[in-house]
Amino acid sequence: MSTVIGPALPGRFLVLEGIDGCGKTTQLEALADWLPASGLIPPGARLVRSREPGGTPLGQALRQLLLHPPEGAGATSGAELLLYAADRAQHVQELILPALACGDWVLCDRFSGSTAAYQGHGRGLSLTLIAQLEAIATGGLRPDLTLWLDLPLAEARRRRGERPADRIEAAGETFLARVAAGFQELAAERGWIRIDAAAPTAAVSAACRQALTRALQAPAAASGAADG
Repeated sequence: MSTVIGPALPGRFLVLEGIDGCGKTTQLEALADWLPASGLIPPGARLVRSREPGGTPLGQALRQLLLHPPEGAGATSGAELLLYAADRAQHVQELILPALACGDWVLCDRFSGSTAAYQGHGRGLSLTLIAQLEAIATGGLRPDLTLWLDLPLAEARRRRGERPADRIEAAGETFLARVAAGFQELAAERGWIRIDAAAPTAAVSAACRQALTRALQAPAAASGAADG
């Protein structure tokens, strides 16, 4: 179950991580279609889809500021980190914890791993400080399972094509390369399940389903193992 300060929660918290362009949105939608009839979710439990930033009304406003700010209003690296922490704190308290407490399952596009990858490895901010802010924002909540969609940076760039870059994507190739390396390091440290996101979409979807089925039916999942 999810690790939190206080009693264990009956729901499950599942997260997809990876660089921009890795296919998280596509795979989250595929999992959201499959999970309710998969036999993994207990009868009566709902599946709640969310994302970071932007999983709450406050988060939606913060997402706009972070990714598409008005001209001249771009956040500094430190302010950016704090805005992501504020989004996460609101998200955990308003949406994730209440859902898990009801026994529902939460499927989320990004969580704290993305902050460590983008603001820590990418921006070069202190990973110790980021871990401290994570503890404050999450209250100790950690995903039951994280799927890391691993995609080479060049392929991610090709997939994005001519789509206008948001503020984070526009930070440059050197920055994005540090982010990609950060995700690889975090995956090893936190025990994320690697999914080869360079495969065809249907194959990636099948790999995600298989990974969830194996992990969530395993004894370790039932006994309370969690990742970050």
